Amino acid sequence: MSRKLTLGILTAGLLAAGSAQAYQAGDIILRAGAVAVDPQDSSNNLALNGTSLPGHKVSVDSDVQLGLSGSYMLTDHFAIGLLAATPFQHDISGDGSVLGGAGKLAETKHLPPTLTLQYYPLHSSHRVQPYAGVGVNYTNFFEEKTSETLTNYLGADSTSIELDDSVGVAAELGVDIKLDDRFGLNAAIWYADIDTEATIKAYNGGTLSSTSKVDVEIDPMVYMVGFTYSF
Repeated sequence: MSRKLTLGILTAGLLAAGSAQAYQAGDIILRAGAVAVDPQDSSNNLALNGTSLPGHKVSVDSDVQLGLSGSYMLTDHFAIGLLAATPFQHDISGDGSVLGGAGKLAETKHLPPTLTLQYYPLHSSHRVQPYAGVGVNYTNFFEEKTSETLTNYLGADSTSIELDDSVGVAAELGVDIKLDDRFGLNAAIWYADIDTEATIKAYNGGTLSSTSKVDVEIDPMVYMVGFTYSF
């Protein structure tokens, strides 16, 4: 998904004028569309059995999935918002001066439910409704797998990886553009503070031979473009 497209729709919505159907206390707004998670990642050096290895860093790639979000209007100007999505899948690759050319080391899936308190500044009669929100993100990592590349690099028979779940602050900007009483368009951007520690275990002959850890700040920008339905 293009960042420019998302920003363009947001700008167009903010500049548009119009009167029309209201957002009022008690309304529910459902949104569905494509969601892109673009990690702004960085990591510490991999620590093998407690010893830091300079140049041994990792990076996380982006992914696009079906996104679902909803808002419940507490008043004409405030709402509770929830972002959900089908599971995202990310490759974890080597980075840094040593691991930079190693390629894919592992993969993981995650679910990032995000709860925000949203503010809608315009009068409820406006057809175009920009909003901003702040809240909390919980990211659950699962189905973590290592690659043969990582196993061979560690000189092991087999390896495993586990990523800690994350809880952090989240912020969002969005705009809804009503097309009629029920349907409309939506574009939104989120920032989520997602930090995790990855623990890699290597085994030889069925016995644990080494444990490695690396701290990763994923901190993604999340972009969504889709449709709305309100009732």
